[in-house]
Amino acid sequence: MNEPNYEARRGKLIKKFREAEIDCLLISGVSNVRYLTGFTGDSSWLFLSGQHQILMSDTRYETQLEAECPGLDVEIRDASSTILDMSAKLILKSKAKRPGVEGDQLTVSQYAALESRLTDSPAKLIPTSGLVERQREVKDKYELEQIREAVHIAERGISVVRSSLRPNQTETEIRYLLEASMLDFGGTGPAFEPIIGVGPTAALPHAHAGMRLVSEHPVLLVDWGAQNHSGYRSDLTRVFITGKPTKQIEQVYKVVLAAQQAAIKAIRPGTACVDVDRIARGMIADAGFGKFFGHGLGHGFGLDIHESLRMSPLSKQTFEPGMVVTVEPGIYLPGKFGVRIEDDILVTAQGCEVLSSVPREFEEAFVPFLA
Repeated sequence: MNEPNYEARRGKLIKKFREAEIDCLLISGVSNVRYLTGFTGDSSWLFLSGQHQILMSDTRYETQLEAECPGLDVEIRDASSTILDMSAKLILKSKAKRPGVEGDQLTVSQYAALESRLTDSPAKLIPTSGLVERQREVKDKYELEQIREAVHIAERGISVVRSSLRPNQTETEIRYLLEASMLDFGGTGPAFEPIIGVGPTAALPHAHAGMRLVSEHPVLLVDWGAQNHSGYRSDLTRVFITGKPTKQIEQVYKVVLAAQQAAIKAIRPGTACVDVDRIARGMIADAGFGKFFGHGLGHGFGLDIHESLRMSPLSKQTFEPGMVVTVEPGIYLPGKFGVRIEDDILVTAQGCEVLSSVPREFEEAFVPFLA
């Protein structure tokens, strides 16, 4: 089993400071702190410079930090101090003139409060964007191992749902059965609130499970994922056919599947994300459903369910080995039904690997009800 090398991750990040024109970096994003230290709590910020690597936290986490972050310098505050006070003191002590902060993570008020604590010093805060997030786009061996486990847990969970569908089940009941099943198979929870949609509800890309019965319409859309013990996630979507489908249902399903498979086939190192998005989007448009596919084709994931890698018409990123991304085209017909098919993809040196194996062909989507 691989182990995470947090020190190497921090070292790699520090090497980027010169290009970013900063002397040090204050990391406040919860997932970014976890990625760089292994700490699973919150309310803790990491200060990095060429000379210092210090995790700031409070007395609630003192014992936990000793167990999770051995060898890392830790400063603990009590109730008489704030994390902004500690951050300002470290910046002043480092004599940094261009301290970096995470512009995508700090609130405006936090930025202003920190800036006010540095008024009498030569330090000028430099907002940065995506320094840690871009590093997280390419997963190391440990991360890939964890993501594979999260995919496996999700697949085992959906197998329970698929094998136990009853006509009188509601969307909400299916959601809770799925969540409980993933816990039974070793997950620590869902990767996000599962999207369970029957018929018209499936036409809402981010619907909340409600009280619609699964027997009310032959289309059942399930978008789900698992979170494993290390915090890594998976993200899948399948449409199950629980009754006699119309010709339109079959057509839409097959268009979405063909678009997804063509996009996956195009993923390889050096390919622009926008080009892969264009392949799937073009096929759906050519079939006459272009206005019914409005979201991006896919996104990166890992410690967060949506990470900075994106496939959309606006994407400017290029695939690299070690990236993981969802591929999830959809067609949503308001008031009727929606179809989305989503798999988790690893970019390899030669092309890509589909990490998920839940059946996806139209003939495999038929699921009978239990008597």
